[in-house]
Amino acid sequence: MYHPRVSIIVPCYNQAQYLAEALQSVLGQTYENWECIIVNDGSPDNTKEVAQEWVKKDSRFIYLYKENGGLSSARNAGIAIADGEFILPLDGDDRIGKDYTLLAMKAFQEDSDLKLVYCKAEKFGEESGSWDLPDFSLLNLARQNMIFCSAFFRKKEWERVGGYDVNMIYGWEDWEFWITILKAGGEVKCLDEVGFYYRVKEVSMIKMIDKINQQKNLEYVGVKHADFFIQQFGTFWSIENQISVIKKKHETNLKSEKFVVDLFCKTFFGFTIFGILK
Repeated sequence: MYHPRVSIIVPCYNQAQYLAEALQSVLGQTYENWECIIVNDGSPDNTKEVAQEWVKKDSRFIYLYKENGGLSSARNAGIAIADGEFILPLDGDDRIGKDYTLLAMKAFQEDSDLKLVYCKAEKFGEESGSWDLPDFSLLNLARQNMIFCSAFFRKKEWERVGGYDVNMIYGWEDWEFWITILKAGGEVKCLDEVGFYYRVKEVSMIKMIDKINQQKNLEYVGVKHADFFIQQFGTFWSIENQISVIKKKHETNLKSEKFVVDLFCKTFFGFTIFGILK
């Protein structure tokens, strides 16, 4: 049975206190043909010292330092030197289940059309319990991100689309990347097992993104992937026709233009676009 190599990419910036826990979850994988590239994104803490302890512990761990450039840049730097056919990003404060890689590789071998494999997830830290996420579909992906960063994909897909977009400096880089690799087609599978553990912290990147930066993200992604959103929601004219129908049904409530805009957003986008972005 063929066992392709998996490259697990762990960018780290000011997460040294959590890094050992993340790397221990990598070391505990039942699938053994992996390498783990720890990318120190110019972190001012003791990331280097923690990472080098793991490099000494197991030769499959690799340490890479780069000047600070943000999460997309750090992931790209790690993937660029990766030997694996498959890539798994893992943030330095999260964990993966021991069978996650094994089950994902089995899924890819069973279905050659798969572009992306992820799994069920649980929270830990400030919150705990099952992380209930919407089912995947391209329409749902246009409305929100339901796939966390730790999903498996082929390195050739990363090469095909030019990597993670370094312009996504305000977060949401995962959502934009999934749209980029999936909008041209390909299957997605969610494993029926919990394989990802998401650390909930009192302060996180997504909580720090203010409304101005949220709007910048939406505008940038909306323009870059206009073809994708038109494919999922329809053209401006078809949407306008649908709004006209909605307006007729809600004429008594139409007291302002703001109501129409809000109604449109809730009807077509669900205001759930901020759901899972770290």
